[in-house]
Amino acid sequence: MAFIQILILTAALLAAPLAESGSMRYADESRGKPFSKDPAVVHFDGRYFMYYSLPPFQDGREPDGWSIGIAQSEDLLHWEKAGELYGLPDTAEKKGIAAPGALVHNGRVHLFYQTYGNGRHDAICHAVSDDGVHFERDASNPIFSPEGEWNAGRAIDADVIAFGDQLLLYFATRDPAMKIQMLGVAAAPLDSDFSRSAWTQLGDGPILKPELDWEQDCIEAPALCVHNGKLYMFYAGAYNNKPQQIGCAVSEDGVHWTRISDQPVLPNGKPDEWNSSESGHPYLFTDDDGAMYLFYQGNNDQGKTWRLSWAKVEWASGSPIIQP
Repeated sequence: MAFIQILILTAALLAAPLAESGSMRYADESRGKPFSKDPAVVHFDGRYFMYYSLPPFQDGREPDGWSIGIAQSEDLLHWEKAGELYGLPDTAEKKGIAAPGALVHNGRVHLFYQTYGNGRHDAICHAVSDDGVHFERDASNPIFSPEGEWNAGRAIDADVIAFGDQLLLYFATRDPAMKIQMLGVAAAPLDSDFSRSAWTQLGDGPILKPELDWEQDCIEAPALCVHNGKLYMFYAGAYNNKPQQIGCAVSEDGVHWTRISDQPVLPNGKPDEWNSSESGHPYLFTDDDGAMYLFYQGNNDQGKTWRLSWAKVEWASGSPIIQP
C-alpha cells in the first residue's frame, strides 16, 4: 500500500484563530462526574452547538438510558450546557440514544443518532431542530439499518456529509459474530426528507475494516470532510481504551477508501497526559470560513471519566496536519 506522508507541525504554526489546539476540555458533570463522549459540532444561528453522549443517571429514575447532551459556545473554547435529548418511551429509543452526527441543511439542524442497548438491532434515527436545542423526531425512525450477510444488521456512530447531489450516511456495524467493528455507507438524495425510504445502502461489504495492528478488532466513528474535491474520513481504531486512536483515509467516490498512513494521525497521549487512555471517536467540524477542527474524546483513567477536546487541522500535499 502506498502511504501519503503525515506532516506534523509545531504548535506555533498551528495556533488556531479562536484558541490553541488541545486547550478546550469539556465535560458534562450532570451525572456526578466529568463525562462527555462522541462529539458532533455545528455552527448555527450565530452559535456553536455541540452534541455528545451522556450515560444513565443511575439514581432510580425511569426511564434512565443513555442520552444526548447539548452545549453551546461562542468561541469553540468556552461551553455551557443548553439542553438534553432523551430516548422516547415505547419506541426503539426506549433504552437510550447516543453517538450523534449533525448537519445544518436548509436552515435547520439535522441530528442523526443511534439507539442504544438493543445489540444487533440498534439503528440510526433522525431528528430536526429550528433552534439547535429542541428536536422533532422523524416519524419513520429508525431511518436506517444495514442489510447483507457481511454484517449483523446493526448501525451506530452515524456521520453525514453532503457530496454532490447526495447526503452520505456513514455508520459503524459489526460482523455477524458481533466481534469485528467496521464501516458502511448509505446515500439519500440531498433534496429528500432523509426519512427511511430515502436511503440506499452502497456497496455489498464494509468500506473499511480493521487491518492494521493498532486498529485491533475495531474501526468506528467515521468523521467526514471534503478537501480539494476528495472525501477524507477520520476514524477511530480499536475499541475504547485499548487504546483507541484516530486514523484517516481518502476517497474519490465515498465508497472506496485508502488509508493515508499505516499509523494513527492522532494517537493517544503519553502516560502523564489527559488522553493517555485514548484519543477516540473523532468528529470533523468545518466552520463557515473553511477552518477545520477535529473534535475527539479522551481520558486518562480507562474510561471512568471522559472529556472532549479539539485539534486544528491544516493541510499540506493532500495530507492532514494535526497538532493535538
